[in-house]
Amino acid sequence: MTVPLGEELARLAALHGVAVSYQPSPDRTVTASAAAVTRVLAALGVDAGGPEAVRAALAAREAELRERLLPPTVVCWSGGPCEPLAALPEGTALRIETEQGEIREVQAGRAAAEGLPHGVHRLTATAPDGRTAHAHLVVAPPRLPTPPGRSYGLLVQLYSLLSRRSWGMGDLGDLGELAGWAGRTLGAGFVQVNPLHAAVPGAPTDPSPYRPSSRRFPDPVHLRVEDVPEFAYADDDTCALLERAARLREAVLDKGELIDRDAVWALKREALELLARVPLGPGRRAAYDDFLAEQGRALEDHATWCALAEVHGGEWSRWPEGLRDPRSAETARAREELRDRVDFHSRLAWLTDAQLAAAQRAAREAGMPVGIVHDLAVGVHPGGADAWAQQKYFAAGTSVGAPPDAFNARGQDWGLPPWRPDRLAASGYAPYRRLLRGLFRYAGALRIDHVMGLFRLWWIPQGEPPTEGAYVRYDAEAMLAVLVLEASRAGAVVIGEDLGTVEPGVREALRERGVLGTSVLWFERDWAGDGAPLPPESWRADCLATATTHDLPSTAARLTGEHVELRDRLGLLTRPAATERAEAAADTAEWLALLTRLGLLDAGGGAGGGAGAGDAASEEAEVQAVHRFLGRTPARMIGVWLPDGVGDRRPQNLPGTWDQYPNWRLPIADANGRPVPLEDLTSSPRLRALVEVLRQAPPG
Repeated sequence: MTVPLGEELARLAALHGVAVSYQPSPDRTVTASAAAVTRVLAALGVDAGGPEAVRAALAAREAELRERLLPPTVVCWSGGPCEPLAALPEGTALRIETEQGEIREVQAGRAAAEGLPHGVHRLTATAPDGRTAHAHLVVAPPRLPTPPGRSYGLLVQLYSLLSRRSWGMGDLGDLGELAGWAGRTLGAGFVQVNPLHAAVPGAPTDPSPYRPSSRRFPDPVHLRVEDVPEFAYADDDTCALLERAARLREAVLDKGELIDRDAVWALKREALELLARVPLGPGRRAAYDDFLAEQGRALEDHATWCALAEVHGGEWSRWPEGLRDPRSAETARAREELRDRVDFHSRLAWLTDAQLAAAQRAAREAGMPVGIVHDLAVGVHPGGADAWAQQKYFAAGTSVGAPPDAFNARGQDWGLPPWRPDRLAASGYAPYRRLLRGLFRYAGALRIDHVMGLFRLWWIPQGEPPTEGAYVRYDAEAMLAVLVLEASRAGAVVIGEDLGTVEPGVREALRERGVLGTSVLWFERDWAGDGAPLPPESWRADCLATATTHDLPSTAARLTGEHVELRDRLGLLTRPAATERAEAAADTAEWLALLTRLGLLDAGGGAGGGAGAGDAASEEAEVQAVHRFLGRTPARMIGVWLPDGVGDRRPQNLPGTWDQYPNWRLPIADANGRPVPLEDLTSSPRLRALVEVLRQAPPG
């Protein structure tokens, strides 16, 4: 039996940012259970396990908020009033230690933060009644950098982009080659890739790039081993390594096998172990030492976790108790005992960082105004390096997901531990700042997966279904200020993935700070009106516009109805196949009719239900018309899913599947499923014709 929420528990939850209800649709409100709210509060360190505990916690929280002068982190947008400082009692003295080392002493007021440099400063406020508060003061530009003009680019999952030089999966050398070619030959402005975060080792490794061990450090599996300078000086015979790499590559490109990430990493690790024995030259050693000093404890923790995982496995919660604490004496001893392994993993991080920077450099040298767009996953694996090193910032016993809605009646549990908003604020958002700063080292732009997580996340207590969760709010003002600050320092663009259910006000807040949204053609309809396809002039300008994403059918699959047939073969349909086919065909027909009315598609170019009833030429014409439509929108960035350029009909990821479908393991292929290596992609007439459609689009 569900216990209803009491008034005091609801008040306590609200004071800690825990929502006691949510709206899966505008006309429906669902109240969270008392048990869910109680367990979510417990994950925030609040005891609400009974009426007396609730009353005591409520009184303590109300007293804390009543007596404090300032929240732990204060945000001031440069050029505007700083309301938290203006609201302080008259006569309050402020002492500000800036990030740049300057000391300022001023009186509280609307202009107290005027003239302060951008950064995260230390603030001390002393009120006339003697109360004192210490806080972090974030001073950020009012908006993010604007994308440099209108641009189009390519979207690709890097592992799927194999060249005839790769070792069985796409690598950073391939990324640099693609960017250099696309910038110079196609006039592309960017290349967007999947998250390249470090994975959790295992047997087999989880191939999903969205459940990483660390978001802070990249995965060395993406290294082009031959591009490591020490490769030329390896004493051991490297020919045998290259021959084995060729066999891995040929298995995928020539024999139709799936990408085997574990086999690729095993071979690369063997090669990198050999290279680690090659002494670094004086200049290389100095550069490595600088990297170690710059990355500091964060890198040491990451490399220590990697070394310990080699001994004890990739789930730190199963390690000997003393090693579960990164600051314990046992961990310190183990770090010293494994010093060579810690150094090895630190060196891998350095090598990968250098090749990521080289890829961005290649993109910019090819004339790309943006360059490489990297992807930030919404969270990390609970057993991985970040969750171990940053334990105090993660909410124990909970995971992130989504509540039930019209698209998923059971809700979703993503298995990712959420950051605690209270501890983030107390630290001045230090781990978040370090994360962003690390990514912006080599990114011309950053895509933030599930950008709504800057505002709130659905927390699910361990052992409970997704229905038994609650939304927890984050200080979106602070999260956005830190994001704007770090992106502005790097001169980078930010794209938020804001698809699906978005609470009112979120898109407006993101737009105000210059965060671009994500618009996918098939979802752009007049939902407030008759639900018809949204004409191009009605699209928002501040977005990345695409025809599809890595989680959706390719454009050819949608036009032909192949996406329905695939789900039918896998037993994933929840309604009769005939109903699904008819609905998909009607949806496609509506869009094709609009394309025809706008003169973007020849009336005889394709069948009314999509290209499945026509030939390959009709299908290609319809794919081009879809992108011609995107070119008519005011979108500042337009992305072409690279597999669309060769007619690939397979999704890279099919949500709702695990072993039924080879998610994250498919190379880019043509319409017949034959893998297409990078060298053939760059000579594909179909790809060039598709991009030419965007080159001819009217300027934004």
